[in-house]
Amino acid sequence: MRSLLRPGKSRLLLRDITTLALCAALLVAVQVSLAFLPNIELVSLLVMLFTMTFGWRVLWIIYAFVMVEGLIFGFHIWWISWLYTWTVLAGLTWLFRNIRSHQFYAALSGAFGLAFGALCSIPYLFVGGPAAMIGYWVAGIPFDLLHGAGNFALCLFLWEPLYGLLCKLREES
Repeated sequence: MRSLLRPGKSRLLLRDITTLALCAALLVAVQVSLAFLPNIELVSLLVMLFTMTFGWRVLWIIYAFVMVEGLIFGFHIWWISWLYTWTVLAGLTWLFRNIRSHQFYAALSGAFGLAFGALCSIPYLFVGGPAAMIGYWVAGIPFDLLHGAGNFALCLFLWEPLYGLLCKLREES
């Protein structure tokens, strides 16, 4: 930690912390404001965009977001799965970061939405066994279908304008 606080770096560090905190707050705001829609969300798109923009620092955004979500909605099994599901999406995005096709990222976001229930069912394996895991996943398949379609459509239409905006903001800072 000491190396981050070297003289001359404190201003940059403060700007970075502020930027990452604002991104986490944006994730919370869009998630809470769209919570009334079943599995239609902007968090996946924004996690992908923040990964492309901030690289590994997106983990600070993700974990701050998940912590605040736990404080708002309570800490339960779903919260444990959110610790790794958003990290999986960031990791996949980082893995394919050199691809410049917004259609590719729309497909990735849609596939993530389809797989979200399966990813979130993993803690239930340890709590209730294979039957609980499969039951949780199967019960959520209709929501996963909606989640995948919503993610695909939102990413298809919003990727280019939002990615362009983030790139422009990064250049100006």
